[in-house]
Amino acid sequence: MTVTGKFPSNKLTRRFFVSSMVSGLTAVGAGCKIPGLCRPDRAHPVPDTFNGDMNWDSSACVELNEFFNDPMLTSLVYQALVDNQELKILAQDIRIANNEVLARRGAYFPFVFFGARAGAEKSGDFTREGAVESNLMASGKSFPDPLPDFLVGTNVSWEIDIWKKLRNARSAAALRYLGTNDGRNYVLTRLIADIAEEYYALLALDKQLETLDKTIELQEKSLEFAMAKKEAGRGTELAVQRFQAEVRKNQSEKLVIAQEIVEAENRINYIAGRFPQRVDRRSVDFINLNLHSLSAGVPAQLLQNRNDIRQAERELAAAGLEVQVARANFYPSLNISAGVGYRAFDGGFLFSTPASLVYNAFGDVVAPLINRAAIKAAYMTANAEQLQAVYRYQQTVLNAFTEVMNFMSKVEKYGQSIEIKKQQLESLEASVDSATKLFQNARAEYVEVLLAQRDLQDAKIVIIETKKQQLAAIVNAYQALGGGMVRNFSTTNFLVANNSFGENTNEVENSQTETK
Repeated sequence: MTVTGKFPSNKLTRRFFVSSMVSGLTAVGAGCKIPGLCRPDRAHPVPDTFNGDMNWDSSACVELNEFFNDPMLTSLVYQALVDNQELKILAQDIRIANNEVLARRGAYFPFVFFGARAGAEKSGDFTREGAVESNLMASGKSFPDPLPDFLVGTNVSWEIDIWKKLRNARSAAALRYLGTNDGRNYVLTRLIADIAEEYYALLALDKQLETLDKTIELQEKSLEFAMAKKEAGRGTELAVQRFQAEVRKNQSEKLVIAQEIVEAENRINYIAGRFPQRVDRRSVDFINLNLHSLSAGVPAQLLQNRNDIRQAERELAAAGLEVQVARANFYPSLNISAGVGYRAFDGGFLFSTPASLVYNAFGDVVAPLINRAAIKAAYMTANAEQLQAVYRYQQTVLNAFTEVMNFMSKVEKYGQSIEIKKQQLESLEASVDSATKLFQNARAEYVEVLLAQRDLQDAKIVIIETKKQQLAAIVNAYQALGGGMVRNFSTTNFLVANNSFGENTNEVENSQTETK
């Protein structure tokens, strides 16, 4: 507690204000020499359309349940929203960012301290203090020796935010808070896409397993017929062994796919935040499985729908405010401090008013004069970080546009490929049927049957893989457009803007607009 003394005399007051004016003028003169800022390179404009088609309908607006239309898949998504560890970690990042806003917000309010002090002091008889005190009287009594000291009081310290340095720092922290929440939402949409992609990969593995079972069934029939021909003396052991080897090869392949299914299920379980277990899924016609139709909209909609772009935008606005904060350090700062309390050497007189009342008030104007190198370095660093934020924002927009173009093209091209492969399958199925009949009538060799069956199996595996890639492209295109946000789900709104911060939302948005 430092509440001491009385108000200064008129002479001291005049001297104080003269010194303050001189310091202020000196600081203003120094502030005029603020170094210039580096400017970013001009970015290429975002194209008006993705493929020349001006269509304002965007699949990003389609709800998650409607887009996938699979209750088992959406239940996995909701499970992940509750238990995924990465989302829980990001939730704590949001809390940290919110606490930073509260800390910055409190910096531009007065700091008030209350305290008490008790002590004793013995001055030497041959010192100035001791010689003076030996001749002083209080209430008809000499000063006690040693001299007690009792103090109870309140101090106030307040930095006047004349250059908006503290308010800009608060707004920058608030923008980063909002950016942290946007970053979490982007991870959420990416997590949903990962679950959906793994889910459809699991359906593809199920289809591969089903294909192998049908192939093995077909080959076992050919094996039985080859054995019958051998026993009838119309075939050889070679045909039997070749068909037998083909059956064993596919039976072995089934075990490999079964292991891949286990690993795919566990990847989904890991994302959902649960221990390994069977993943429930629909039994569907995988090759003809269709999701919600895609519509890219226009590139400008990405700025609103993509959470990573919004996060980069918030970071850019915050970096601009940090430059203003660093710039304000060149200007003089005004600090006001005051205190009031009771002080006495005798506890019995501590609260005697006005005899024991003490108070003070000071105003300090401080400006950098000599050591401006550190302030200049911080200012130029803030400028460099602002340029990084500009280029990071441009990079994020470019990446989003490229992702949409790639995935939309992939969806279209793979869809066309599947239609062609379906025609190929029809021809191969007919060739297997013809080769089998010719072999049974001794008009074709077993090798022709083996090759026809192998070609059919390979074609089925290829079309399954192509369908899996197409579904993955649809999922990723939906996410790249900004889709996948889960609305009206209680756990998705945790730790976003408590009451102490919510009242400042409009001010933060206005600060962001001014920075642009």
